[in-house]
Amino acid sequence: MRNVLAAPVNTGAPDAVQVRELQPADFSRWDEFVRDCSEATFFHRAGWSPVIERAFAHRTTFLFAEAEGRIEGVLPLAEVRSFLFGNTLVSLPFCVYGGVAATTDRARRALDSAAVTLAEERRVDHLEYRSLVPRHAEWAHTDLYVTFRKTIDPDPEKNLLEIPRKQRAMVRKGIKAGLTGEIDDGVERFFAAYSQSVHRLGTPVFPRRYFEILRETFGADCEVLNVTRNGVLVASVMSFYFRDEVLPYYGGGTAEAREVAGNDFMYWELMRRACERGLRVFDYGRSKRGTGSFDSKKNWGFEPQPLNYEYRLVKGKRVAEVNPLNPKYRLLIKLWQRMPLSLANRIGPLIARSLG
Repeated sequence: MRNVLAAPVNTGAPDAVQVRELQPADFSRWDEFVRDCSEATFFHRAGWSPVIERAFAHRTTFLFAEAEGRIEGVLPLAEVRSFLFGNTLVSLPFCVYGGVAATTDRARRALDSAAVTLAEERRVDHLEYRSLVPRHAEWAHTDLYVTFRKTIDPDPEKNLLEIPRKQRAMVRKGIKAGLTGEIDDGVERFFAAYSQSVHRLGTPVFPRRYFEILRETFGADCEVLNVTRNGVLVASVMSFYFRDEVLPYYGGGTAEAREVAGNDFMYWELMRRACERGLRVFDYGRSKRGTGSFDSKKNWGFEPQPLNYEYRLVKGKRVAEVNPLNPKYRLLIKLWQRMPLSLANRIGPLIARSLG
């Protein structure tokens, strides 16, 4: 990885905070900090740097602030350069959370300053933080996204009874259909279900290699759960594990899934397994307001929590609306849905790498 700062940021005091770029030798102590920092998330882990570079060829710059050899804050960044959507510096593309995670105000200020300087030097359209908490009132903001997080009970039966009645009936439908869940060491079957699902939604698919790299990088903290019926794949989900949380992140069902409530059973099966493992938080992930995904998660009894995405404009005059709710993308979505799946899986990754 490259050094991006000509010299560390230093206020002149003997114990001043310094900003440095992550090097391979720093991975373990970076991740130790992320594990212990209450502001950090799974998406602050050091492994995202090689994942994004290897899977999408985007340049990453992971910065950390330290004083007297102790890390006080981290900021993962990646530069997404796109002919279609412009050039941005994001914390962090392909992730729902990001921004600065710090234990001191001085570390936060130093990392903010370094990020703005980097954005200006690279002349990007904007610097983006995918923050859980707003911290820059003077930056542009969007309230398009929300996240759904809920504490789960150690008793699976209590969790089932807490699901609203109509949604609970769908879970029971999957159980009665004879669906079963099984952990998969590979991503081939997962990719089959996932690619079919995103194609039906009119969304470009990520490359299968991306999911292979995620599994390789995060190991046991990246798990694939398949749902089958009589040995035939119905649905699959790739989840991340962080501290006491499970985060179902990528998933989808085959054509049969709707008939047997395959996706409903899949998320219940994941929740059931998570509470039996002693996990306490089910993070259902990000959704856009006004979408079917948003409504579906509310049907599970989850309450939406606003995501405070912040944008420091650099060259850009405004933040581009790169999302399927933008009317100008409606025709493209319809055309994509009509495209043969085999063709969509070949050309989709070329577009998806620019979406971030």
